[in-house]
Amino acid sequence: MSPARDTATFLKASLFHVELATWLLAIGLALAARPRPAAASAALALGMDVAGRAWSRRSPVPMPYFMRWVLRLPRGPHAPARLLRSLEPRPGERILEIGPGVGIHAIPVAEALRPDGVLEALDMQQPMLDELARHAARHGVANIVTRRGDAQRLPYPDASFDAAYLVSVLGEIPDARAALRELRRVIRPAGRLLVCEVVLDPDFVSLSSLLALAAEAGLRFERKDGVRFIYTAVFRPMTSL
Repeated sequence: MSPARDTATFLKASLFHVELATWLLAIGLALAARPRPAAASAALALGMDVAGRAWSRRSPVPMPYFMRWVLRLPRGPHAPARLLRSLEPRPGERILEIGPGVGIHAIPVAEALRPDGVLEALDMQQPMLDELARHAARHGVANIVTRRGDAQRLPYPDASFDAAYLVSVLGEIPDARAALRELRRVIRPAGRLLVCEVVLDPDFVSLSSLLALAAEAGLRFERKDGVRFIYTAVFRPMTSL
């Protein structure tokens, strides 16, 4: 990333940490029976949340490596076991994950593809890919291929994958339309694409926005797992564009 983009990423991350601390302060004040300071702290935290979301929509950036601790928090409806149920990976398949982070989902998906399937993991940040490789080695998983690249210009031939998925990543991509078009290109005609989103993420993509973007990219909506604000949307390539 450019120095300006690095600065913006650092400032957004700082805003997130201040917001989190303010929410915790509001909770502490409420538990201490101090309702007015608690309400003021909650209002300030909410204001920072609104500002952070607006900033992210105008200038999306990937989660920085120094915030990788967030990726280890419980995922609830997007826990690895739930993703596996929606993705249905099969041994021998070739699957692509965009923005794998530290490998919370990549490890179990790769394990499900063994003995001869492969998970390709693409990320813009080499430190994230290095962390994923270390995580995979610790778990004895050798069928993950990491590659640094841009989701808006995927470095893969047409119809390369049986499936692809993104977990709270699409909103971090500057041109989500381009990324979805690229994903449609590299997925085989009978393949599937999963997009997972949660409203707590500052880069949350609403289901209605996603459906419009996906249709433009030549993807057919198949189903939604979860609820409107914590969902996994499943798509198939349209047979004709």
